[in-house]
Amino acid sequence: MRRQVLDGLLEARAQRRAVALITDLASGAQRLVPRSEAARDALADRLEEAFRFDQSSSHDGQFINVHNPPLRLVIIGAVHIAQSVIPIAQQLGYDITVIDPRGAFATGARFPGVMLHDEWPDEVIPTIGLDPRTALIALTHDPKIDDPALKLALASDVFYIGALGSRKTQGSRVARLRETGFAEADVTRIRGPIGLDIGARGAPEIAVSIMAEMTRALRLGA
Repeated sequence: MRRQVLDGLLEARAQRRAVALITDLASGAQRLVPRSEAARDALADRLEEAFRFDQSSSHDGQFINVHNPPLRLVIIGAVHIAQSVIPIAQQLGYDITVIDPRGAFATGARFPGVMLHDEWPDEVIPTIGLDPRTALIALTHDPKIDDPALKLALASDVFYIGALGSRKTQGSRVARLRETGFAEADVTRIRGPIGLDIGARGAPEIAVSIMAEMTRALRLGA
């Protein structure tokens, strides 16, 4: 691997940018294609599939080696549903961050081995950043905590945004966000009520529905 290619790969990894390393199997020549430029590449269709499914493959004498950043899940609210979501998300390879300014909830005893922040979301999120390999779910039911996080998520390119609550709660949430200047196309990105409609009851089943919907968004863009 040429030093220029290696440096580009390391830089992309450090900046959490998805890239594909394409190697010509006959000549050994290599090039990097950022995901942001994949649609304009000769291998556009193959690259889109490779990035979406984290799947390296060969095509027409070229090997596509995908380098996606690790998946991240930002959870707003150190609540009991979060405790059920986390083990499933970890099994699926997500790095977890839990944010809740209520220090009595965001404790290591309740969330062992998880990155915790007992600060307000709009203080924490700008420091950790949001990107296309990040999902954000808001679980507190408290607009003072959830809404600032949702606003930051809507202004970003996270692949999934979900918020806990009934259809009535979602309607009120959407109305508040519209009043702050978000367009209809923006607010419809919020999946609410959160999770696939599988008749879930109780925190463990709701967690399954959330992670199923998140996986569908990640893999199928739906």
